[in-house]
Amino acid sequence: MDRAGRLDDRPGGLHIAGDWTLAHYAKLRNQVDAFKAQAGKNAVLNIDLGGLNTLDTAGAALLVELLGAENLARLTREAPGLPPARQALLDTVIRAMAEPLTPESHAPSPLVAFLARTGEGVEAFLRQQRLLLGFIGLILSSLITTLWRPGRWRITALVAQIHQTGLNAVGIVALLTFLVGAVVAFLGATVLQNFGATIYTVDLIAFSFLREFGVLLAAILLAGRTASAFTAQIGSMKANEEIDALRALGLSTVELLVLPRVLALLVTLPILAFIGMLSGIVGGALVCLLVLDISALQFVTILQGVPLKHFLVGLSKAPVFAFFIAAIGCLEGFKVSGSAQSVGEHTTSSVVQSIFMVILLDAIAALFFMEMGW
Repeated sequence: MDRAGRLDDRPGGLHIAGDWTLAHYAKLRNQVDAFKAQAGKNAVLNIDLGGLNTLDTAGAALLVELLGAENLARLTREAPGLPPARQALLDTVIRAMAEPLTPESHAPSPLVAFLARTGEGVEAFLRQQRLLLGFIGLILSSLITTLWRPGRWRITALVAQIHQTGLNAVGIVALLTFLVGAVVAFLGATVLQNFGATIYTVDLIAFSFLREFGVLLAAILLAGRTASAFTAQIGSMKANEEIDALRALGLSTVELLVLPRVLALLVTLPILAFIGMLSGIVGGALVCLLVLDISALQFVTILQGVPLKHFLVGLSKAPVFAFFIAAIGCLEGFKVSGSAQSVGEHTTSSVVQSIFMVILLDAIAALFFMEMGW
């Protein structure tokens, strides 16, 4: 016996009978479309649901489409023999189709948004440090492998990088540290003259530039000047698929591109730090000579009393800064995706990360040397 659902358009009204389920959906779909094209649901006055047998959500959706949500809701309330389960199903489908469920968009509170951004930033920072740690391990392993094979040393690339990162940066490092030395001398004299101790301006200049300012200013300048250059150079090579070509030839990109840059900075940053120390002291000496009436002989005599350990402490930080600056600059270059926008983004990121790492390492070193009494 065929129990498929059907529509009977009788003189007394519309009679709905049979099983209105997904199994008979195609047949019922045709009947509903034909009835709506012929008469339209608004022309039906009396609707009989007494012959309705089995019903599921597919059939209920067709009934809502045929009769309208408002008419069907009224019929379900007035039908005396409609089972409660079937009535509940119809009510649920009527509500769903009358008011489609749309996800409510709740703007998070400022505190939740701030915590979410903070969490994302911390996660990105930890991910970057993990990548940097792995890249440092790769550099050290390549360095150890290459160190015992002189035939694989890239002397030409090393000399070229020393020239670009060291010799070309002497002028800007010397000028900047000279001006900062003059500023430190002015500030020191302004404060110390209230205590009648302007003579200690010489010690202030010597201690600050030998321990901190000389190497720190040189490292920050190289972080902005050289790390960005490393990222742009390697990033452009990756965008032009030169990195892929080197790998296809079986050549090590770390050995070819990274090691010469790292070794060049390891050579040049201590030299630039030493130049920065001298320039800063000369700038401070000039202020002392012209403004504070401290003679050059007196300045040099006081300077000779400064212990050598302060110079060694400042110079010992230069190789560490150089290694991290070069590693970060090269790593960001390898992370370039291929577009010009990506090159710019990673170049900016390398500068920010390098400066941040330099200041962080300097703070850690200051605490360490203070605890050691050096």
